[in-house]
Parts: sequence; C-alpha cells; structure tokens
Amino acid sequence: MQSLQPITDKCAIGLSMACAIHCLLTPFLLVTIPSISVLGLDNELFHVGMAVLVIPTSIISLTIGCRAHKHYRLFAYSIVGLLLLIAALFLHDIVGEVGEKIMTIIGAGFIAYSHYLNFRLCQAHHDCHCEDSK
Repeated sequence: MQSLQPITDKCAIGLSMACAIHCLLTPFLLVTIPSISVLGLDNELFHVGMAVLVIPTSIISLTIGCRAHKHYRLFAYSIVGLLLLIAALFLHDIVGEVGEKIMTIIGAGFIAYSHYLNFRLCQAHHDCHCEDSK
C-alpha cells in the first residue's frame, strides 16, 4: 500500500489546484464567453464534487506518508485546508461569493502545500517504500 502515497499526493495537489483555478477563472470565463454558462461551471455541485474527491485522497496520502516520516504537522496543514474548503461550502450564504473564493483558494493552498511537503519527505525518507516513484 506504500506505493499509493505518491499517487495520492499528486492527485490531491492536482485537485486542489483545479479547485483554486476554477474559483479564479470561472467568473472571468463567464464574462468573456457567456455561452460557457451552459456547462454549469459556476454550480455548487462542482465544489461539492471536488471536496468529495479531495478529502479521502488527502487523508489516505497523508496517513501513509506521516506514518513513514513522522512529520505530523503536515497532517495539521491539510486539516486546516480541508476545514476551509468545507467551511466555504457551508458558509457560502454568510461569507458571500468573494469570501467563499478566498476560503477555497487558501484551503487549496494549504492542502497542496502539505501534499508537496509530504511527497518530498517521503522521497527523502530511507525506509519509505515510495522511492520507486521518483
């Protein structure tokens, strides 16, 4: 199961960045290309779907990595990011569109950063079986 860690780290980074890019580009695309609105990119379902994908991926990857290299602060960074993503979903009416975007981008940044560090530490850890993926 150790070889799953680098794959899940990369997936979590990619999903987090996709979420941040979506938050930043969707308003711009809707203004410049109005016909793109039929795709439903501004739908809250996208945010829910991304959260459903990011949460288990992050937990699996960081659990495997933290067991190997024992740097549990990375797990805390990811938890902060995940909580921000979840809060953005549920507090949309309170914080508004801008607040939701800020929370999502900061949360995605925390998640991507924790997975980047997890991936690097796992590669550097001599007893970690993830080094096959270098």
